[in-house]
Amino acid sequence: MAEQTSDQVLVERVQGGDRRAFDVLVLKYQQRILKLIMRLVRNSADAEDVAQEAFIRAYRALPSFRGDSAFYTWLYRIGINTAKNHLVSAQRRPFDQEFDPQDPDNYQINARFRDEETPEGLALQEELRVTVERAIAALPDDLRTAIMLREIDGLSYEQIAQAMDCPVGTVRSRIFRAREAVDRSIDQLNGVGEQAGRK
Repeated sequence: MAEQTSDQVLVERVQGGDRRAFDVLVLKYQQRILKLIMRLVRNSADAEDVAQEAFIRAYRALPSFRGDSAFYTWLYRIGINTAKNHLVSAQRRPFDQEFDPQDPDNYQINARFRDEETPEGLALQEELRVTVERAIAALPDDLRTAIMLREIDGLSYEQIAQAMDCPVGTVRSRIFRAREAVDRSIDQLNGVGEQAGRK
């Protein structure tokens, strides 16, 4: 709550004409916004440009910011929309980064795949990484964004609803459907592995 209050004070200073207050907000959130955009945009140089554009848009839109949501949630929404616009204009698909199944910040669905570091276990982990990447890349934009904000960024359902400008129930539905799709892909991988083991 204190963070939200301090952000609101800075926002009011920017709205009053203090550009240095916006610099403080940029310094505070630039890494988090860049991290978000990096997950949506393939190229790191592009991601930096998109992040910069997102902050420019936020600055221009700040006069109309009324504090109905937290500043960071509002900024998140701008970041997501700016990245989506970039992807549409570049005719790219989001989320084509390296996925490390052992990274605790990523999906927890990999627990059953953590085998000893045998050649078979390592091969299975690589197969899992590729499977999860493909499953996420194949999701519609709304499902992909919702699952990433929840599982990778750790936002609450309420924060995701604000960031995506939709009801909490819609967020829950999108995340459920996204998890189902990823789980189906992993189940197929499991089935393939079991069949290979029986041969």
